[in-house]
Amino acid sequence: MRRTAENKLKVVAVRVDPQFEQRLRLLAEVTGRKQSFFLQQMIENGIAAMEETWLPPDVLEQVKSGALPPLQQDRTATADLFGDQDDE
Repeated sequence: MRRTAENKLKVVAVRVDPQFEQRLRLLAEVTGRKQSFFLQQMIENGIAAMEETWLPPDVLEQVKSGALPPLQQDRTATADLFGDQDDE
């Protein structure tokens, strides 16, 4: 599939525990693949379970039907991106 402006991959930054980073690095080194490949696989294979757990039923139904709801504009995308907030 050729990438266009509409389907261009996006960059997301995330902080992880050093133990997980080491495991990811080992997985990449041993297999000859990039760390980003494995992160992409984890996201693609795990996002449905996260949606089932965390999204309200009406929003989940929109996601499942392919009609993604618009993102709330008042949220800042970087508010917790590099903050020192602990995950709940």
